[in-house]
Amino acid sequence: MMASIAANIEQLEKVLTGEIASAGDEAALEAVRVSALGKKGAVSELLRGLGGMSPEDRQINGPLINGLKIRVTDEINARREILKAQALEERLATETVDVTLPVREPAVAQGRVHPVAQVVDELIAIFADMGFSIAEGPHIENDNYNFTALNIPEDHPARQEMDTFYFDPREDGSRRLLRTHTSPVQIRTMLSTKPPIRIIAPGRVFRCDYDQTHTPMFHQVEGLVIDKQANLGNLKWVLEEFLKAFFEVPNVKMRFRASHFPFTEPSMEVDVGCTRVGNELKIGEGDGWLEILGCGMVHPNVLRNVGLDPAEYQGFAWGMGIDRIAMLKYGIPDLRTFFASDLRWLKHYGFAALDLPSLAGGLSR
Repeated sequence: MMASIAANIEQLEKVLTGEIASAGDEAALEAVRVSALGKKGAVSELLRGLGGMSPEDRQINGPLINGLKIRVTDEINARREILKAQALEERLATETVDVTLPVREPAVAQGRVHPVAQVVDELIAIFADMGFSIAEGPHIENDNYNFTALNIPEDHPARQEMDTFYFDPREDGSRRLLRTHTSPVQIRTMLSTKPPIRIIAPGRVFRCDYDQTHTPMFHQVEGLVIDKQANLGNLKWVLEEFLKAFFEVPNVKMRFRASHFPFTEPSMEVDVGCTRVGNELKIGEGDGWLEILGCGMVHPNVLRNVGLDPAEYQGFAWGMGIDRIAMLKYGIPDLRTFFASDLRWLKHYGFAALDLPSLAGGLSR
């Protein structure tokens, strides 16, 4: 009887050892463990059989069966470690990383600042250095702020629907509109702020126009100075310093030509000296001229409309298209591409997100 049990244990161990060695993965090995050591496993059945034996037989067979259990458990654990190592090697072989590939740029490095936003930041840096503050106003305006207070007569072409986007009339007959310039910001500032005033007003404006150099929505910046001593000499200095800083040149040639704007008197167009070398436009040198902006002394009627006495206060103002000067500075040929939402265009003409323009560090790094 004892010899029979010992033979059975030896035979069972050979079978289990072979199954353990042939297990190809951890799932197969687990199946062998359950068949041997599980609740209904072969080794567990032998252990349960000890209860029906005499004390003498248990004393002999107990160590044999427990020894089998220990050896089978150790073999299973050893095989499991081998299978884990093999699985890791296979995974590493299939998930290799080629360290010779270039590192992907982080999101902040891939992002680009739009040229319009860049130029607005440049304008703010330049004029803030001269002591100007930034003023803003609503895109939807009324007729008074957009036209009447600016001394624009009732029959002026700018008031026609061919040039201005109007909303439907209200019950009282008045009509709101999308502002056609940022000049209403000047009116709002003069009504709410006591002179001296020194502001620039950048922002979106809207006009019924669309071609290579015009779009229905574009960006404009206007400047305004109101005090008791403002004069054309101050205006010329401000514009000259601005142009030198913006185009990053040591000197500029400027030419003032008589013009007409309802809100300034006298009114002038400003040309800047330039030259073309192939397709490149160079500002500040050469014998050519390029119209860049309009300006003038604030009309006395505009001062009266905001409650200022023109006998005591005077001022000057100017305005220019932000998109236009961006095109000139950065060689962008078509205004419509500013609003085309083309990521390739933005990647080419855009600016690094964290390179903020400053006069000390350079505007267009």
